[in-house]
Amino acid sequence: MNCALLPLRLSAIFVVVSASALSPLAAQTTTSAPHRDERIPSLIQMLGQTKEPTEAAISPDGKTVAWSVETSDGSQIHLTDIANPAKDNLLRTEAEATDCSNEVPIWSPDGQWLAFESTCAAKEDKADQEQIFIWSKKTGQCRQLTHIVGEIDMPAWSPDGRSIGFLFVENATRNAGALAAMKPWNGVIGEDGIEIQRVAAVDVASGTVTQLTPASLHVYEFDWSPDSRHLAYVAANPPGENNWWVAQLYVQKADQTAQPQSILKPTEISGSLHNLQIAVPRWSPDGKQIAFIGGLMSDQGSTGGDIYLISSTGGEPQDLTPGRTSSVAFIQWLSPKLIGLAEHVGGSTHITALNVETGTDAKAVDITLPETIWANELVMSISTSKTEDVALVRTSFEQAPEVWAGPINHLRQITHLNDDLKPRWGKTEDINWSNEGFNVQGWLLYPADYDPAKKYPLLVYIHGGPSAAVTPRWPSASYGGVPFSALGYFVFMPNARGSFGKGEKFTQANVKDFGYGDLRDTLAGMDFLEAHFPIDKSREGITGWSYGGFTTMFAVTQTARFKAAVAGAGISDWKSYYGENSIDQWMIPFFGKSVYDDPAIYAKSSAINYIKNVKAPTLLVVGDRDGECPAPQSFEFWHALRAEGVKTQLVVYPDEGHHFVNPDHTRDVLERALRWFETEMP
Repeated sequence: MNCALLPLRLSAIFVVVSASALSPLAAQTTTSAPHRDERIPSLIQMLGQTKEPTEAAISPDGKTVAWSVETSDGSQIHLTDIANPAKDNLLRTEAEATDCSNEVPIWSPDGQWLAFESTCAAKEDKADQEQIFIWSKKTGQCRQLTHIVGEIDMPAWSPDGRSIGFLFVENATRNAGALAAMKPWNGVIGEDGIEIQRVAAVDVASGTVTQLTPASLHVYEFDWSPDSRHLAYVAANPPGENNWWVAQLYVQKADQTAQPQSILKPTEISGSLHNLQIAVPRWSPDGKQIAFIGGLMSDQGSTGGDIYLISSTGGEPQDLTPGRTSSVAFIQWLSPKLIGLAEHVGGSTHITALNVETGTDAKAVDITLPETIWANELVMSISTSKTEDVALVRTSFEQAPEVWAGPINHLRQITHLNDDLKPRWGKTEDINWSNEGFNVQGWLLYPADYDPAKKYPLLVYIHGGPSAAVTPRWPSASYGGVPFSALGYFVFMPNARGSFGKGEKFTQANVKDFGYGDLRDTLAGMDFLEAHFPIDKSREGITGWSYGGFTTMFAVTQTARFKAAVAGAGISDWKSYYGENSIDQWMIPFFGKSVYDDPAIYAKSSAINYIKNVKAPTLLVVGDRDGECPAPQSFEFWHALRAEGVKTQLVVYPDEGHHFVNPDHTRDVLERALRWFETEMP
C-alpha cells in the first residue's frame, strides 16, 4: 500500500489532526470548555513589537557603528556616532524604493567604504535579489557592485580592500542551510537540483564577479589571508545541508584556476579532534597559521568547542584549550600572540583573550555577561576596530536587544529601539546543581507577580541541539519558554549534559546515550527546584523544539512526572529517522556508527519503543518540509498515542522547514502551546 501525507486543510494556514483520549479520565477533562486566558493575545502582540538589530559593525577608527534592523518597510542600515549616539543617519541608496532592504554592513579595512547587501537594485536586475553595494564615506554616494542571481551570504572585505568575498549559491531556489525548508521531493533524489555554495568575489574597482572555489565543494565559512592572496575555508562535497559534519579545512589561492588543498580531515586524524566538527577559520596575522574552533557540534552555525591551531600548509592541529571548562563560540586574532574569544560558560557569555604561546587568558579582558550577544550571524560574534573598541548587540531575559559599542570594559548603549518594552515575565535565577559527578547549570524564570505564599506550575523547556545552550535573551513571538512565565509558570531551562558551557567532556557526555543521562540531569534539577521553590508537583509540563522535541517525546515515555507536553519538530524513532532526514551525517559522531551497523544503539533512545508508558496529553507541531526533523517522526508519535488512547493533537505547517519563517505560523505555534498547557494543567 502506498502512503502519502495529504494536504488536508482545516484552514488555509495549517493541517490539524487530533484525537481525544478514549479513557474515562481523559473524557472527563474535555467535557467542559477550558478557560481561555485573555492575556495570551496581548502577550504575543507585545512580543511581536520587539525590534531586533541584526548586525553591528564598528568602523576601523572606532568612531562609528553601522547597524541594521528589520522594519515594516524592510531592513535599514543606520550609521551612529559612538561619542554622540544622537547623531544617527539612515543609509539610503539613490532612487530607493520603500519596500526594499539594506543590511549586513561591513567596513573596508581603511574605513573609507561601507559594503552592504541590498535589494534596492537597478531595474534590470531580478526583483528582490540581494546585490552588493558600497557607500563612500567621502562623498556619501552609493554604488551597486554586483548584478547577479542567487543567494549571497557572509560578505568580507579582502585585507587589501580591493575585493569583497562572499558565499554564493548561483541561481539559488532556497537557502543553502539545513534549517530552511527542503525542496518538495521530485526528480532524481540526491542528484537533481542540488545547490552548491561557493566563495565568490567582486572586484571593487570594476564590479567583476569571479567564482573562486570549485563547484565540487560546498563552502560553509571562509577567511581571507592577511596578504589577500589566499583563502581558508571549511567545505565538503555536496549536498551542503548534509555534509557539514564531515567537512574539511581547505587552503587555496584566491584564483578561480587554483586547486584547493585540504590541510585537515577530521574524519581521518587521530586525537581529540577525530570525527568532530570545525568552524570559524581565522588566519594568523603573519599568515603562517590558521586558528579554528573544533568540537562536537550538532548543527552548523551552533558553534562550540576548543580552539585549535594548524599550520597553513597542513600538519597536526594543536589544541590550545584542552580541558577548558567552557565552549568557545567565536574567535578573532587581536595580535600575533592574542586570540580574542567569546564562549559559553554555563549559560552565560564570557569574553576574554587567549595567549597562544602560554595557553592562558589575558587578564586585561575578562567579562562574563548573563546575556546573548552577536554582531553578525556567527554565534557570539563581536565586531572589533583598530582602536580595540568593539560593537555588538546585547540582550537578556530582562533587556530587549540593543546595540552597544566602545571599550569592551566600558560599553555604551548606542540604540534605544525597545525602550518602551518591559518584561511581563518574572525575575531570573541562575540555578546550579550536581548529578552523577557533573556540575549542571540552568535558568529559572519566576512566575510574573510572584507570591512566595502560593504554589505555581512548572514548565520545563529543553533546548535544541543537543550541542547548544540556553543563554539569556529577550523572547520573540516565536516558540520558547519565557512567555510561560508571564502566564504564571515557573519556567526551568536546563543546560544538561550534552550542552555547551562546561567543556568538551560535558558536551560529549551524552554520546550514545540520548535521553538518559541528560534527562536524569533535568529530573535532578527539578528535584532541586521542588525542594527550594513553591512548585505544584501535580502541574509539571515539558516542551522543546528539535532535540528538545525529541527529549519531550522521550521524557513522557520514561516518567509520569509530566502532566502535559508539547513537542516541536521532534524525533520519535531514531531508526526510521536515519533514513528520512536530509542530514544523516550528523548522527555518526553521536551514535558511533550508522543505524545499519548498530541498530540497537538507535533503538535504545527511540521513544516509540516505550509508547505504552505515555499518559501525558501531547501536542505535536512540525513543518511539512523539515529536513532536520521530518514530519513523519511527529506522525509516528501522534499515530501511536492515538492508538493507545492518549489525548494528542498534531499540527503540520505548510512550506516550513526546521526554522519557521512565516510569522503567522510562529505566532500560531506559541499560542497553541500556551493554550495546550492552560487546558491540560489548569
